[in-house]
Amino acid sequence: MAFGPDPGQHGTMGDVINLNRARKARAKAGCGAKADANRAAFGRTKAEKQAHAAEQARQDALLDGAKRDD
Repeated sequence: MAFGPDPGQHGTMGDVINLNRARKARAKAGCGAKADANRAAFGRTKAEKQAHAAEQARQDALLDGAKRDD
């Protein structure tokens, strides 16, 4: 029974990391995902917004016309 480091692992330690830098990098990655979502939601031209509103109104009218009165 041998005590100490496993001979297959050579007894090396992992890399030293700066925890503050890691925390900031994780926060920055989270903000990047939020920015992408905001670009998709708010980064449309006026014409695109109007076209989407017209399409939504058309779909609502089509759905309301298909309602059954029971």
